[in-house]
Amino acid sequence: MIDFAKITVTAGNGGAGKVAWRQDKFVRKGGPDGGNGGRGGSVWLEVDPDLNTLKNFQFQKKFRAESGQMGGKAKRTGRGGTDLVIKVPVGTVVKTEGSDPSVLLDLVKPGEKICVARGGSGGRGNWVFRSPTNTTPKTAEPGGPGETKTLTLELKLLADVGLIGLPNAGKSTLLSVLTKARPKIADYPFTTLEPNLGVMDDLVIADIPGLIEGASQGKGLGIEFLRHVERCRVLVHVLDGSKYNVYKGYDFYNDYLSVRKELGQYSPKLLAKPEIIVLNKIDLVPKLPKLKLKYIPISAASHKNLDRLKRMIQLVLTGL
Repeated sequence: MIDFAKITVTAGNGGAGKVAWRQDKFVRKGGPDGGNGGRGGSVWLEVDPDLNTLKNFQFQKKFRAESGQMGGKAKRTGRGGTDLVIKVPVGTVVKTEGSDPSVLLDLVKPGEKICVARGGSGGRGNWVFRSPTNTTPKTAEPGGPGETKTLTLELKLLADVGLIGLPNAGKSTLLSVLTKARPKIADYPFTTLEPNLGVMDDLVIADIPGLIEGASQGKGLGIEFLRHVERCRVLVHVLDGSKYNVYKGYDFYNDYLSVRKELGQYSPKLLAKPEIIVLNKIDLVPKLPKLKLKYIPISAASHKNLDRLKRMIQLVLTGL
C-alpha cells in the first residue's frame, strides 16, 4: 500500500501583456490597444472517495498547470491557463515543505477541494499605460510566475475501529469474520503487509499490520502503519490466546504493554483512545487464563463470542 508521497506542483505563469496599436481603415497607426495577458492555471487537490491509496504518485512526482496566453489586439485579454486538479484519497494529510510543521491540510471530506499553488497574474498590455502625457506607451508587463511548492502527502485511513496487536494474533482472521473483507491469512507472523479495511454494520474496521517492540523507531512493519491508528475511534487490542496453551502460565500482560509502549512512543494521544481487549484463539485453550486485564474471550476461527464483541464495539462507539 502506498500511503506516503512527495511531489512538486507548479502553477502556470501569467501571460504577457501585449504591445499593439489600433488599426483603423484610414489611419495608419492609431492609439494603444494591447490587451492584458491571461492568468496562469492554479493547482488544486480534490478528495476522491473512490481512491484508497497514493499509488498514483509512485512514479509521477511533478505536476504543472497550464500557463496563460499573451494578451491580444483590440484590448483582448489572453486566455487563462487551465487549472490542474489532482485527485487524492479521503484522509490525505498535506504538508508544504518549508512551512510551519504545525500547519497541515487534513482532507477528510469527499469532494473537498483546496488550492495548493496559485497561478501567476497576467501582465498588463500597453492600453492600460496610456495617459495624457504618454499617449503612445510602448510598454507591457510580463506575466507573473506561478507558485511552485513541494508537498508531502500522507494517507491516514479513516476507520471507526482499529485492530491492533502483535504479529500472528489473529487480527486478519477477525477482520474476515466481522466483515466481508478477505485479507491474506496464514499461520506465520507478518502475513499482513498493508492495512486492510472491512465494513461491519456501516462501521469501517481496519486491520493494522502487527506491531513489534521498537516499531515506533522503525523496526518491523509498524512504523509504516502507526499513522493509520491515529484515525481510529476505538482500538480492539487482540492477544494471542494460543500462547497460553504452548507456554503454561504465559504472561499476556507483557504482550499488551509492548504494543501500548509503541503506541505511546509514536503519539501519546493514541493511549487515550477507547480500547477493547480480546483474547483470541480460545478454541485452542483448555482453560481460560486469569489475566491482569479485563478482556473478552473470543475465537475468530469458530466465531465464539463474536456477537458479544460486536455489541461492545457498538456500545463504546455510542458513548463517544
